Amino acid sequence: MNEVSPFHLAIPVDNLELCRNFYGKTLGCQEGRSSSHWVDFNFFGHQLVIHQRPENEKAPEKVYNPVDGQQVPIPHFGVVLKWDQWEALKEKLNNKTIHFIIEPYIRFKGAPGEQATMFFLDPEGNALEFKSFKQIENLFARS
Repeated sequence: MNEVSPFHLAIPVDNLELCRNFYGKTLGCQEGRSSSHWVDFNFFGHQLVIHQRPENEKAPEKVYNPVDGQQVPIPHFGVVLKWDQWEALKEKLNNKTIHFIIEPYIRFKGAPGEQATMFFLDPEGNALEFKSFKQIENLFARS
């Protein structure tokens, strides 16, 4: 696999301090630069920025798509972790009583895309998915 370049993702939030606490303390992401309207985080080696949503702007409605018998929220974002990192994050989140919208489980068992996955929401309702592939070389494999 080629070296991966960090992505940059900016998401809107209504309560900057609540989300700063969630990404910083709950997920353990290191905080970078910030202002009174936005905060940068090292999101597992990638740059995530939470931006204060303007007061007159409403959050969009969620859409769900069926995948492997689950209702997957769209949009969502997250990171593909190494298997042991995924297991450690799952335990950490279980200890913090995160409410999973899709409980941690193994998807597509025995198929090229076999993966561990879990979904949960940040305090603003942004959907996150963390996953890990049994064989990382199958990240982009076709079934």
